[in-house]
Amino acid sequence: MTSVPTLDLTPFRSGGPADQARVAAAVAGACEAIGFLTVVGHGVPPAVLDRASALARAFFDLPDAEKRRLALTPAGVGYSPLKGESLAASLGQATPADLKESLNVGADFAHNQWPAAPAGLRPALEDYFRAMNALAAELLRVFAAALALPPEYFAGKIDRAASFLRVINYPPPATPPEPGQLRAGAHTDYGTLTILRAENVAGGLQVRARSGDWLDVAAPPEAFVVNLGDMLMRWTNDRWVSTLHRVVNPPLTAGPASRRQSLAFFHNPNPDAVIECLPGCCDAAHPARYAAITAGAFIAAKAAQAYGARS
Repeated sequence: MTSVPTLDLTPFRSGGPADQARVAAAVAGACEAIGFLTVVGHGVPPAVLDRASALARAFFDLPDAEKRRLALTPAGVGYSPLKGESLAASLGQATPADLKESLNVGADFAHNQWPAAPAGLRPALEDYFRAMNALAAELLRVFAAALALPPEYFAGKIDRAASFLRVINYPPPATPPEPGQLRAGAHTDYGTLTILRAENVAGGLQVRARSGDWLDVAAPPEAFVVNLGDMLMRWTNDRWVSTLHRVVNPPLTAGPASRRQSLAFFHNPNPDAVIECLPGCCDAAHPARYAAITAGAFIAAKAAQAYGARS
């Protein structure tokens, strides 16, 4: 593929078997070829998206000292400051820390780090989290159909999903980046799938195609960008791909207009879900490539690599 395809989920959500089969086939093609797609017809209310986006932006406008009061906990929730992480390190690459800051929210709302301001941020992000969790479950029903599995195959493996929301701010550049430094270094995501809502500004998301070319990803305002994570690639015995992607730097001349915000929802299975080759993804000619591992152990190892490069 030379671009990320856009797919309408409406026929799968409300159509008959033939409609669902067409959507599932299109999804399977995208997952095998590039591991990325943009989806419309997802049913998430615009008000949920807009409220979360606006209040998140207000949080990042707070003074740095106030944001840093929400220091990351051992569980990874709270505020990660500018240059607090190197995503490329999760693939063993030594690069300067990323030019971004984030507020991280886990599935256990009671144990998150919530700021006193702006008012309404906590319920807005909790509503967004629930909406994304529901959409992820719907996407996994589509994925099950695309893999010729029963529609509820994944349901018992995600009913205690250890998912994660990262609201990310990429400030406009004030100085030239260090050599090799990006807004987000080249990486793959760790879990089953990621649902991204992002702004189309200079210095945006790029995906590396199988050809080796980097493709810009720009989604319609009402769409989400969805990509597969390492865990789903492992589950499918590499039949589907978790694709390298990055967020590049805008030109210094872009100024304030290059500020970028994204809401990235990382869907993970239950921590004790066993990740091993799915039915139909291995045979005598294609044996299972990976040993079984729990989802919790897999995610913990990946996260330790990324945050081990914090500065």
